[in-house]
Amino acid sequence: MDIQIKPMVTEKATAYSEKQNCYTFKVSPDANKFQIKDIVEKLYNVRVEKVNICNYAGKRKSRYTKKGLVRGRQDAFKKAYVTVAEGQKIDYYSNL
Repeated sequence: MDIQIKPMVTEKATAYSEKQNCYTFKVSPDANKFQIKDIVEKLYNVRVEKVNICNYAGKRKSRYTKKGLVRGRQDAFKKAYVTVAEGQKIDYYSNL
């Protein structure tokens, strides 16, 4: 099973990482806490203390275009809040 993990770089997530030493990732909906912990530890060489997850359901979207009303759906996703050990940091841009 291939689990995708992408860092979320928003103002709220950046402030949270600076104050709480907790980083935010967007992960596959079928990933669990143990898999997320293993992936983050391998990718960023840090010790993960805690992982909290939030499930977000897909939403229906519609917009008006020249061809009329176009309806679609936004995919469901899972957000993971990963707390790392004291004194360690995750640099999102080192793995580019």
